[in-house]
Amino acid sequence: MAGAFDVRDMMKADAAASATPDMLGKTKSGTRAFHPLAEKIAAIPVKPTLSPVMIEGVVRFLDMLAVAGTGGLIYWLYAAGSVGSTLPYQITIPALAVGALAAFQALHLYHVGALRNFLATAVRIVSGWTLLFLITLAVFFFLKIGDQVSRVWLLGFYSAGAAVLLAERLLVTFGVRHLTRTGRLERRTAIIGGGEAGEALIKALEAQRDTGLQICGVFDDRNDDRSPDLVAGYPKLGTIDDLVEFARRTKLDLVIFTLPISAEARLLGMLRKLWVLPIDIRLSAHMSKLRFRPRSYSYLGAVPVLDVFDRPIADWDIVVKWLFDKVVGTLALIALSPLMIATAIAIRLDSRGPVLFRQKRYGFNNEQVEVLKFRSLYHEMSDHKAAQQVTKDDPRVTRVGRFIRKTSIDELPQLLNVVFKGDLSLVGPRPHALHAKASNRAYEQVVDGYFARHRVKPGITGWAQINGWRGETDTEDKIQRRVEHDLYYIENWSVLLDLYILAKTPFSLLTKNENAY
Repeated sequence: MAGAFDVRDMMKADAAASATPDMLGKTKSGTRAFHPLAEKIAAIPVKPTLSPVMIEGVVRFLDMLAVAGTGGLIYWLYAAGSVGSTLPYQITIPALAVGALAAFQALHLYHVGALRNFLATAVRIVSGWTLLFLITLAVFFFLKIGDQVSRVWLLGFYSAGAAVLLAERLLVTFGVRHLTRTGRLERRTAIIGGGEAGEALIKALEAQRDTGLQICGVFDDRNDDRSPDLVAGYPKLGTIDDLVEFARRTKLDLVIFTLPISAEARLLGMLRKLWVLPIDIRLSAHMSKLRFRPRSYSYLGAVPVLDVFDRPIADWDIVVKWLFDKVVGTLALIALSPLMIATAIAIRLDSRGPVLFRQKRYGFNNEQVEVLKFRSLYHEMSDHKAAQQVTKDDPRVTRVGRFIRKTSIDELPQLLNVVFKGDLSLVGPRPHALHAKASNRAYEQVVDGYFARHRVKPGITGWAQINGWRGETDTEDKIQRRVEHDLYYIENWSVLLDLYILAKTPFSLLTKNENAY
């Protein structure tokens, strides 16, 4: 498995550099500290990776484009203007483009492993393309329309199509190999559970080619002989709590449990801690004697796993949401710029101080983002840490501030976060201040799994806001209900839902603003 780093090489370097290496990262008192190797791995810069699903989708599109383009070009060069009817050509060209897609899919030519190996797939490409043309000729024969289609065009289409498909796939191979070498197709993976099961899983994964998995280490809550410090050469980096911290500090794509399904209590306890992370979670079925239907499994190479959690808004959904934010956000910024300019002038005339207020808030995966707002409090009373929530008739709020807070005009500068900085989305869970509290308790202490709302980018508006859960959270019930709505949005996201929320937002600001001060 190719990768930008190998944990085992890092261990050897540590051992060579230290006469008394402490692979467990224990303190003198014997309590477990954050593993020093985990610190080093977390400090390694991580390049943005590309989803294999997206790569495969692009290649499917290129194949269809190659077939349709070749057929159309040959028709234009030879048959255009010299045939009695164009209908057979208009049907045959797109039918062959779709047929090629189906044939290549059936021949397993779209997974990343096939895209890396041109020689192994070239024969299957030509075979699939030839079979497709034989089927086409058979259809012409049985429909008795062979005399309506030029044989020269068919021969040219077949020959040129095969050449173009092979040339396109060769270029794709070079591109995918380059992405692999530079680590752009890696899936950084953590294994949960050591012992024999963990070792068997790691060996099975390493026996596979082209999985793209980069194993970072093993995590296990057990601290006895059942969970050694080294598993198939990989170090145990800590407990499940350490894994949560590790995933916060570095990019982690996948977690695989090696625990048996029968260990229900342990699994549920661990999942309760991990589901707040924006990662895929799988349960290894490699050594399980319990067998489900083949469709119940997904596979890492040939290793079967059961899907437990999927990262929300992944693969092409990320692209769709990014385009939605940029296009709609830009249009909204242009349309609302007169209102924003008028608001800035009003703030400037009403009280001294800057027009914009900047505040650190929680963003995607608990990362801190700087959110922009119109200043609504007197400058000398600004509360950058949100230690004290704004309440009804709060003396810190300016005259202009009362109006823009009530109507949420103060949030409009966050369009700059969406369009230019990219750390906010138009729609999503609202970003909360770092020290926000409900009933004098931090939000994460009030709501179990609170940080699960950070599995996606925060938004300017959201499902909770249009349902009335905006503004002051002076009771624990208010933050509970807000988080419930945020999680519903995450699990049910779609572009249509985003459009519905955006369309509903102006009406909810007018009718459901009793908690906004």
